[in-house]
Amino acid sequence: MASATSSPAPAPAGRAGVWTVVLCWITVLLEGYDLVVLGAIIPTLLKTHHLGMTAGDATTIATLSLVGVAIGAVCVGPLADRLGRRLLLIGSVVLFSLFTLLVPLAGSVTVFAVLRLVAGLGLGACMPVSLTMMAEHMPAEKRARASTLTMTGYHTGAVITSLLALRVTDNWQVLFYVLGGAGFVIAAVQWFRLPESAAFVRAREDTGARRVPFTELLEPAYLRAGIGVWVASFMGLLLVYGLNTWLPKLMNDAGYPVPTAVTQLLVLNVGGVVGLVLGGFVADRRGIKGTTLGWFGVSVLMLACLSVRMHSDLLLDTVVFLTGVFVFSAQVLVYAYVTHFYPAAVRGTALGSASGIGRIGSIVGPSITGALVTAGIGHPWGFYFFAVVAVLGFLAVLTLPRGAAAEGAEGAPGRVGVSPVDGLTAK
Repeated sequence: MASATSSPAPAPAGRAGVWTVVLCWITVLLEGYDLVVLGAIIPTLLKTHHLGMTAGDATTIATLSLVGVAIGAVCVGPLADRLGRRLLLIGSVVLFSLFTLLVPLAGSVTVFAVLRLVAGLGLGACMPVSLTMMAEHMPAEKRARASTLTMTGYHTGAVITSLLALRVTDNWQVLFYVLGGAGFVIAAVQWFRLPESAAFVRAREDTGARRVPFTELLEPAYLRAGIGVWVASFMGLLLVYGLNTWLPKLMNDAGYPVPTAVTQLLVLNVGGVVGLVLGGFVADRRGIKGTTLGWFGVSVLMLACLSVRMHSDLLLDTVVFLTGVFVFSAQVLVYAYVTHFYPAAVRGTALGSASGIGRIGSIVGPSITGALVTAGIGHPWGFYFFAVVAVLGFLAVLTLPRGAAAEGAEGAPGRVGVSPVDGLTAK
């Protein structure tokens, strides 16, 4: 691969914006596809005893996949801030595409797990870099919409996986071949068409492409925001993955028939897409912090309502839909806050750390909820647990500073207000 310095110069704003929006959205779509594909094929793998796989093996593989995603998300930030967004995004897509294509060829459960772990490293890097590039190609007043609209790709990818899984049934290998092949095609298009972020180019010129370590986020100018973002991201992804994993079971435990319980997962994700579009629009108009607080606050109410057995299907569908609207977009609005608050020189590192720490929540959420289900108290205590988590997310957002952090003339952390790197004015 060519070095970051040999990357194409940023294209004219209109053309660059179109290619960036399309290619970053498709990259997030591929991540949504991949992160759902394992869950879609686990029943088939266990039914056919593929490689002698047991339920415990499947759980280990799923956990290692998420661990890889978390590590990739944390590690990519400093590299993206040093080498460039474009190079890291293309490299990440190539990495997860290659190891995804190899998964069907695994000769043992151990090799299967290792391949998923390594693929997760590339996969975890894709989302924070895509969100960073999207934000940096948008005016400051549209950055919340940039984040939320990008994340609609995730849910689109999940829907595509589900539909394909229904078509291929026992031929699960096709799902990995389609993903890996599509990934290589997208990487090739990115190489020729994806421009480097203009904000990164300006930041590199200002800072001399200095290394941006994770510890820089612990500087006084960033520490308060960093802690709040990390806690909010952890709580947000705990809710997203906990609900997506266990909602049908919790609904069934509450006394709803299986078809109704499964349907609620679809209703939840439809609400998520609507919430992403609505949340970004409101945040750009009313402010990111205030909107995120409101979204977490309504999430508390909706999750608490789900602990009550409802005898009206319409009422149940409405509450679940609204839960998806507010819970899923609350998490993404935290990312939008990061793209607004941090200047370009550290934005990739900040977004990567938020995504990586949040991914720990994506592991913890299903684990704790599963323990409650195993203990026979999934309903109502699973929803009580989720409501408390949403309260903690609300409190974390409450601590976040308003406005945007700035860099000093030498690229060191400075005052809060205007960022000369991006020309951002505090909202």
